[in-house]
Amino acid sequence: MLFNVGFQEAMKDLDWDCLIFHDVDHIPESDRNYYGCGQMPRHFATKLDKYMYLLPYTEFFGGVSGLTVEQFRKINGFPNAFWGWGGEDDDLWNRVQNAGYSVSRPEGDTGKYKSIPHHHRGEVQFLGRYALLRRSKERQGLDGLNNLNYFANITYDALYKNITVNLTPELAQVTEY
Repeated sequence: MLFNVGFQEAMKDLDWDCLIFHDVDHIPESDRNYYGCGQMPRHFATKLDKYMYLLPYTEFFGGVSGLTVEQFRKINGFPNAFWGWGGEDDDLWNRVQNAGYSVSRPEGDTGKYKSIPHHHRGEVQFLGRYALLRRSKERQGLDGLNNLNYFANITYDALYKNITVNLTPELAQVTEY
């Protein structure tokens, strides 16, 4: 849900054409990994140190990914129904596939990233993710940008815009998947 909020708020400021969704704990090891968008959605973080620099599974689309605004709108953004951690990146992969896109990836070692170790500070792994993933296609048109509900508190500083939102599962309005 937070990536969807970021998208909506960013689009209020400028007419962006490329969106990069980047986990804060992923540090690129190569400056040759061009952060841009193309004809197909792009997965940038293909070789993470925590997975011994191997793609953990073919459908892995987590960490750092890029889509055009048109692609992101066509797939209805990220799902809002995932809470805690786990599953939302896999659901995004399904959305991309369901929309008829394939995923491009960098070649060689260009997609190498370090993962900063951290604990999920009170967040629990989302156990309902498997049930939601099984119904990905049915939910895609119901759960995403089109049912996003939030209130943002925005403050401006000389160098940045701070957007604070309080998100709860109740804000994901679709309850039956």
